[in-house]
Amino acid sequence: MSEFLQQLINGLSLGAIFALIALGYTMVYGVLRFINFAHGDVFMIGAFIGFYVVPKLPASLQRPGFGEFATVMLVAMILCAALGMLIERLAYRPLRDRPKLIVLITAIGVSLFLEYSGQLIFGANPKYFPELIADQPIAELGTLSLTINQALVLSSTLLLLVALRFIVMNTKIGTAMRAVSNNPQAAALMGIHVSRVISFTFGIGSALAGAGGVLYAMNYPSIEPLMGIMPGLKAFVAAVLGGIGNLPGAALGGFVLGITETFVGASSASNYRDAIAFAILIAILLFKPSGILGKTEVEKV
Repeated sequence: MSEFLQQLINGLSLGAIFALIALGYTMVYGVLRFINFAHGDVFMIGAFIGFYVVPKLPASLQRPGFGEFATVMLVAMILCAALGMLIERLAYRPLRDRPKLIVLITAIGVSLFLEYSGQLIFGANPKYFPELIADQPIAELGTLSLTINQALVLSSTLLLLVALRFIVMNTKIGTAMRAVSNNPQAAALMGIHVSRVISFTFGIGSALAGAGGVLYAMNYPSIEPLMGIMPGLKAFVAAVLGGIGNLPGAALGGFVLGITETFVGASSASNYRDAIAFAILIAILLFKPSGILGKTEVEKV
């Protein structure tokens, strides 16, 4: 039982990061009905922003602690939000009225551009992410332990999920986002600035990816320009698992995938740890394409 609970804690910590990335996928899909495959690379940029921001902090914040952690998270989220809005403005907005296949191919192109630009700018060799907080157990019960980094990942994710829920459900821009998601033409006729809403959606989703990049690098401190590929694909699977376009579903899918992957990694089938995500995707597409919390939509011809 102790080993089971420990793996559950590890799985929740990993799933929290998947949830943050998956929310970006599902928000963009909910508004524009396409998958932004460059999202995983924004996650990578977030990790590198943290890597380069730490040495630039004032001397009072360069010691590992909560002040350093909060500052790095905030800077990564702001810069990733700006990057997401820039990508939307330059790459996706001109293609908004084009077939979705063209936009999808463009997203793959943007992803490759970010990856190889990262290799050119940051270098191809892995870098060690600096220690933001001295990681040590904060709660121990026999062989069961909860570390500071795991607690920060879980608490930060829950805080961001609550903030996102508040923005979407209780603010004017959130109401506009839901209106554009439901019917962009009607929303435009009602005076909503659709382009501004879409840009804001990209910004929020990219900010969450930046936060996920910092949290991931804290727990897996070797970072490199191609690090966003696999977590990005798994987060996409998590979004489909929970119900693409559904915010609670994306979060739930992230946690389910993280827990599943952790338990598989701790078992005799650990070699199939990465494959399990795509096996889940195939199963969901076969038996419940709308996902756990998604709703089947009827399209009129």
